Amino acid sequence: MNIRIGIFGYGNLGKGIENAIRQNPDMTLVAVFTRRDPKSLTIATEGVTVASADDVLAYKDKIDVMILCGGSATDLPVQTPMLAEHFSVIDSFDTHAKIPQHFAAVNEAAQKGKNTAMISVGWDPGMFSLNRMLSSAILPDGADYTFWGKGVSQGHSDAIRRIQGVVDAKQYTIPIEDALEAVRSGKAPALTTREKHLRECFVVAEDGADTARIEKEIKEMPNYFADYDTVVHFITLDELRRDHSGIPHGGFVIRSGKTGKDLENTHVIEYSLKLDSNPEFTASVIVAYARATARMHREGKVGCFTVFDIPPAYLSPKTSEELMAKLL
Repeated sequence: MNIRIGIFGYGNLGKGIENAIRQNPDMTLVAVFTRRDPKSLTIATEGVTVASADDVLAYKDKIDVMILCGGSATDLPVQTPMLAEHFSVIDSFDTHAKIPQHFAAVNEAAQKGKNTAMISVGWDPGMFSLNRMLSSAILPDGADYTFWGKGVSQGHSDAIRRIQGVVDAKQYTIPIEDALEAVRSGKAPALTTREKHLRECFVVAEDGADTARIEKEIKEMPNYFADYDTVVHFITLDELRRDHSGIPHGGFVIRSGKTGKDLENTHVIEYSLKLDSNPEFTASVIVAYARATARMHREGKVGCFTVFDIPPAYLSPKTSEELMAKLL
């Protein structure tokens, strides 16, 4: 099965998608779509079309899965429903509180166009979501804990960059060690959002910008910073490029639960990730789920889906026989 892929948006995630496609021989990159001047964009794959985002519908019958690489703050809520009417699509929408609303909009569009859509794919939401579900099913008497970092959050950094007067920014999510160790010990503490993480922001402001206003907007931003202790540093563009050029990330999903007649035995399930490149790992997850999206579409499954709906075997290029022989 050859899966024809389109990339809509060519930032860090789009570049990661392109690299991941090159590692999957059952996939072919057909085109990259950009809001910039296509002539100004040079991509890594020779012979692949770079087209204007305005011309995307001309490729309707040439692409099996369109991978959307925009930001969750303002891009994906518009782009994913718009394109789901015309293509089978997949995105990495990561504003957790708004996922049901986003799902409804994308589902309506995909149903209208008789396409297959998948949203909120990556490592969180995505891989971490699956581990929260699995561990809670296995240990029903227990508590879930998710810790992110230390690392750069692409979505939160993008949200800061959307603030008027901001030139560039990087946001680090940092687990609070005392909380992490208490969870790992099986104590099952009751922790507020603020007690689990610190958010640290490094911001380059425009000359003459009101930095007090920018800091206030960051710290009060709902769904991103309002529920956390947040530290904001204003630095120069040279300092940002010198000291914060990487995009590492990672984190932990932990469930502490009890079993036994009197719940006398404690168990801790932990899943962790340590990532040199947040966008490249996210891209690798998305590409695996793009394979599943293509398979589901060919089976006639229409509408919007999440990682909870996908059989794990659909992610792999291996046959059922190979999976049983080598991995089961």
